[in-house]
Amino acid sequence: MYIWFTIIAGLAVLPFLLKTLFDPYFGQDCSYIFKAIKLGIRLQIYKKKNPFYSILDCFLDTVKKQPNKTFLHFEGTSHSYIEVDKQSNKVARALNTHANVKEGDTVALFMGNEPSYAWIWLGLAKLGCATALLNFNIRSKSLLHCFSCCGARVIIAAAELKGAVEEVLPTLKQQGISVYLLSEECSVEGINPLSEHIAQASDTPLSADFRANITSKSPALYIYTSGTTGLPKAALVTQERVWAASFIQAVSGVTSEDVFYINLPLYHSAGFLIGLTGAIERGITVVLRTKFSASQFWEDCRKHNVTVMQYIGETMRYLCNTPMKDNEKDHKVRIAIGNGARSDIWREFLNRFGDIAVRELYAATEGNIGFINYTSKIGVVGRVNFLHRRMFPYTLIKFDIEKEEPVRNSKGLCIQATKGEAGLLVGKITKRSPFVGYAGNDQQTEKKRLRDVLQKGDLYFNTGDLLRIDEQNFVQFQDRVGDTFRWKGENVATTEVADILTMVDCIEEANVYGVKVEGHEGRIGMAAVKVEEGKEFDGASTFSQVASYLPAYARPRFIRIQSSFEMTGTFKMKKVTLVEEGFNPAAVQDPLYFLDPAKKTYVPLTEEIYSSINTREIKL
Repeated sequence: MYIWFTIIAGLAVLPFLLKTLFDPYFGQDCSYIFKAIKLGIRLQIYKKKNPFYSILDCFLDTVKKQPNKTFLHFEGTSHSYIEVDKQSNKVARALNTHANVKEGDTVALFMGNEPSYAWIWLGLAKLGCATALLNFNIRSKSLLHCFSCCGARVIIAAAELKGAVEEVLPTLKQQGISVYLLSEECSVEGINPLSEHIAQASDTPLSADFRANITSKSPALYIYTSGTTGLPKAALVTQERVWAASFIQAVSGVTSEDVFYINLPLYHSAGFLIGLTGAIERGITVVLRTKFSASQFWEDCRKHNVTVMQYIGETMRYLCNTPMKDNEKDHKVRIAIGNGARSDIWREFLNRFGDIAVRELYAATEGNIGFINYTSKIGVVGRVNFLHRRMFPYTLIKFDIEKEEPVRNSKGLCIQATKGEAGLLVGKITKRSPFVGYAGNDQQTEKKRLRDVLQKGDLYFNTGDLLRIDEQNFVQFQDRVGDTFRWKGENVATTEVADILTMVDCIEEANVYGVKVEGHEGRIGMAAVKVEEGKEFDGASTFSQVASYLPAYARPRFIRIQSSFEMTGTFKMKKVTLVEEGFNPAAVQDPLYFLDPAKKTYVPLTEEIYSSINTREIKL
């Protein structure tokens, strides 16, 4: 009887086993799971070490093993691991002596991509400090907000950003903030030059006693995200999370022999965590650029024997838009890691530039769930597998786009999306997959928590993104929900933009949203505005306002004048119809305006301008 039961049970599971074994992606699934288990064990070992073994310790061990290997290439200069180590020692000693920076402090870094970014951060890590990575595009109110919410008492700024610091200097002085400039001298009272102190400091190693109390849960970084609403929020990145992000290179197949190209900003988690700390974890060479250049990209790759590149959707599109050349496949790039690649651009990229393993990923700086496409499947961000789902529980739930909230059943619980249906991705908050939240912003932290999802009392992280799982268990990104859109690789909070617009004398109210543009990734900024009674829309003043207070990617390129706004039952401005109608003057009856950078004003949006945008004669 027992034998028959065994045979029947075996026959019952046979179709499942055959389906699994003959799945063309079975081998890749196994390889990914094996790598993930190995890396997970490593992280557990590091966490249990006393003292905790941090990414800084990994860097110091790499310095011992390969002191003369090039760590950073930048604009014709090269810096070895030992050189970067010594420079970071000088930074640490200068800051400890002259700025009284010590373990537990948070220091804000306000600068663009350059080698000193790496050794200043390492110097701060050697003192046991957390570093807040400020976006060098922000100004005025946003800059003050970003600085203050992380609790920093010191700001270090690049020399070229002195003007931006001066704008907010009176407030910084009032708050007792120490301001340091990476310059030999500075005549502005309240801004202290730092370069000379660094140059004169000793480069001898620092004792680990300076950071004796650092653990896996200690703050390592603050990285800013626009999230759902309001000003940028400081996502707290712990030492443990730095390790987890640095493993993405390893999962993607990067080895110690690779050369990694970073042209994304280091204030982002992609450039800093996946790029820089990932390079330290692998012990590899980094080619660093101040910013992305489509015309110089492949030349840089050939010159420095780059084997791994980073991208956002825009990167691939820009490269595909460059004039075709005979030597386009003459390079050594074998892996591309990033996110936001459209399927058509992805295919074109591979056709033009060769057989490159594209590792498209999905993640959020503050989130507790992520995916990576470890297969050759185009257009997906990952794949469902049992280990990942067990270690980091998640689900897709039905979401009402119009009401901007999850759909719930009669018991008040969320309803899981079916296979093939787009749903809101939520990750269960557990000890293994925590959601730490935002520094100094309990309200926004709470907004990202979703309760009573699958059962009463459970707690999930709301990603704010719609994803889809197809019949082959591939995960596809669909869209963002709420009051955020993404343009030029940057998240834009509509509330922040609306606040800036309503400061214009003629604008009474503003409803900001993102709209799609043919041939572009993400959504570009657009605003429906209500003009104050008795006044006319002033394009020049509006341009001056957004240019002064918003980075270029956040400025609304289109303005729609409305006499009144349609509201929801909870008095929120409706956006769905506005988003669908877009900026086509033939379809929109309201007056439309277009931001013209050359004329420094908003001009009436004509059919001719609209056509030029669609044919890409006008660059956005």
